[in-house]
Amino acid sequence: MAGILRGTFRRSKLEPLTNLTSRALTISAIQCSPFNEVQATATLSSGKSIKFSCGKYAKMANGAAVAQSGETAVMVTAVRKDSPSSHDSFMPLNVEFRMKAAAAGRIPTNYLRRELGHSEREILTARLTDRSIRPLFPKNYFSEVQIISNMLSADGTNDPEILCINAASMALALSDIPWDGPVAAVRIGMLGDDLVINPTRQELQNSSMNLVVTGMKSKVVMLEGSFNDLNANIVMHSIKAGLKEIQKIISVIQELVVNCGKAKQEIPEDSMHQELVEYLVSHHLEDLKQILTDFSLNKQSRDQAVSSLRQKIINEMKSKGVIHDDINIRKAFSVFLQDVFRNLIFKTGIRCDGRGLNDVRDISCEVNLYKPLHGSALFQRGQTQVLCTVALDSPQSAVKTDSYTILTSGPKEKSFFLNYEFPGYATNEVSLKKGVSRREIGHGALAEKGLRPVVPPNYPFCIRLTSEVLESNGSSSMASVCGGTLALLDAGVPISAMAAGVAVGLITRCDSDGKITDYRLLTDILGMEDYFGDMDFKIAGTKSGITALQADFKISGLPLDILNQAITAGHTAKRNIINIMSQTISKPSVKDEDNMPILETFEVPLHKRNKLLGPAWINVKKLFLETGVQITHLEDTKFSAFAPNASAMQEAYEIVQKLMDSSSEPEFEFGAIYVVKILELKESGAIVSLHPDLNPIYINNSHLDVRKAAHSSALGLSVGDKISVKYFGRDPVSGQVRLSRRALQESSGRVVDLVDKTSSPTQITREKLTTKAPTEDQN
Repeated sequence: MAGILRGTFRRSKLEPLTNLTSRALTISAIQCSPFNEVQATATLSSGKSIKFSCGKYAKMANGAAVAQSGETAVMVTAVRKDSPSSHDSFMPLNVEFRMKAAAAGRIPTNYLRRELGHSEREILTARLTDRSIRPLFPKNYFSEVQIISNMLSADGTNDPEILCINAASMALALSDIPWDGPVAAVRIGMLGDDLVINPTRQELQNSSMNLVVTGMKSKVVMLEGSFNDLNANIVMHSIKAGLKEIQKIISVIQELVVNCGKAKQEIPEDSMHQELVEYLVSHHLEDLKQILTDFSLNKQSRDQAVSSLRQKIINEMKSKGVIHDDINIRKAFSVFLQDVFRNLIFKTGIRCDGRGLNDVRDISCEVNLYKPLHGSALFQRGQTQVLCTVALDSPQSAVKTDSYTILTSGPKEKSFFLNYEFPGYATNEVSLKKGVSRREIGHGALAEKGLRPVVPPNYPFCIRLTSEVLESNGSSSMASVCGGTLALLDAGVPISAMAAGVAVGLITRCDSDGKITDYRLLTDILGMEDYFGDMDFKIAGTKSGITALQADFKISGLPLDILNQAITAGHTAKRNIINIMSQTISKPSVKDEDNMPILETFEVPLHKRNKLLGPAWINVKKLFLETGVQITHLEDTKFSAFAPNASAMQEAYEIVQKLMDSSSEPEFEFGAIYVVKILELKESGAIVSLHPDLNPIYINNSHLDVRKAAHSSALGLSVGDKISVKYFGRDPVSGQVRLSRRALQESSGRVVDLVDKTSSPTQITREKLTTKAPTEDQN
């Protein structure tokens, strides 16, 4: 085919292009010298399409591909190191994604006017890509691989996340990096009762579902989704619909791989590794079984016993001269431990802590831990302990989204957000914490998705939920959902329903072709079961529906029937967890109003607005520093005041009242005649004084006399003169006093002279609307 790069691509027979018209794909070579570019388009059932191309950009990389939807295009490159990494327990895969303002035709808004650190959205997108491709790397491949997604253009309508996954799949499939793909991904939304494949940004904002499905053939490789408390059957139906669309994208990628792909690198077999495992089975099988079947051990004591056994074996094998390399022994022991751990569950149906396959660990809950906190809760499940606190603040404290989202007209802020913290002491480790880790961002985003649908969208306060993991032995993000629900109720937030989360695990046995022949589902997994298992399926929701889910696999995908059983197991478990949580608190609590925040709205007459604000808002800033009360201008004469408690609001009110009293003015009668003193004459009019407590007032020449004058002095007026004017109230737009001398030349009335008089302060009437955290009666 024209446009195929020379040399390193392996070729195979391909059916003529005319035979491909019956499918929803088109492959065409771009006749654009000197670039050798091959393009292919996957058309989905919704009519939307994804265009793939390769051979034009980044030709020195092991693999490179471009995916485009609408006018949004993403280039992904795949590069590997030739020498294997020293890692022996995980695949050293590094995935990065950068959203660039230049792709949207904009300039970054920061001081340096360039892209700086990774935003939260970039990290979440990179994690999404990582989890979609990681399961398909060979288990014995440990060379470092880097995937970089580079946004080429953005139209503000089509999101780049799905393009990143599909382009990364294509780049790996085209490269010589060992990988058992390709995979493909789609996003699924729901408008009303209709599913929408790869919805636009506008469609997604009105969708009750945001589900990303990555799969291959008939298996699901990765799931990530948030739902408006939807039924489990609807969620499963959406996954099936997404998997059907995925096949069309995979067909396109496979066609390109046949024509443009490189031969895969061979991975040498480690025969010594297998011999060491056999040695451990024959000599130390019973020793390890004894540890794994001792149900009195907890996480730390079990880990210590396993570590002691491993060191004993290393010393023994060294003394016997079996091997001199610690690294190989540790690798073999890890495989040995995993095999024994899994076989015991298959054989006995009992897990290492003595639970059955469907049992949930012991749960304890406590709320209202400290009085100064708006809401607090401690949730303990086994050896996983999470402390959740709620802070209610002003609406202006909402989180502002990243610059790219702002540039492409996405959501500007969110008034409910969850911060997840995982310190080192949670696992008895010494760690130097520098900023927020990618893991903390990912787990926090998942827990936030699990709680967002139950939080009232029009709640007057901004809600910050902090989840700090104090102990961790599995599923701390789902424990954050449980603890977050308790803390929100303790803060008096009227959530629509209680939510909880749980993680479901899986262990499998497969034949030589990778097909699953036997499996066990594990409800509420431990850290050890997550590490040695094949799946970490987190599911959160209420008793009736699902609000969030995330599925990661270590095997190359999961069939739909097993996935359906996992959803059912998780759904049953979270209902039981909610029943336990409701014994501690089941409805919003009634807090002491003296410690709860207050949000009031009030109106200030237009002409008095400057008196409240002061020059450059100096009065408002001073008020915030002295009392902590935040004044916000909403519209025209309407303001809002946020106070951390009732005493601060009362103190602020007294200050504002004193400020307004000091600049009070008398009431004037509409249509009455008053005497004013001329302070200054200008070309277009005169500046006069009506009252000592009022600012000088400007009168245009047209209102000074019935005659037209080019300058106010031509009317026979001088500075210091006193003239009579008629009062017509204040301008409804500007708030300025309206006076007219011209009107007196046609009418007459009683004249009042207030120029040299003073008036006593007048009480400012304050009309307020108070919105507080709801009481028990309001719920």
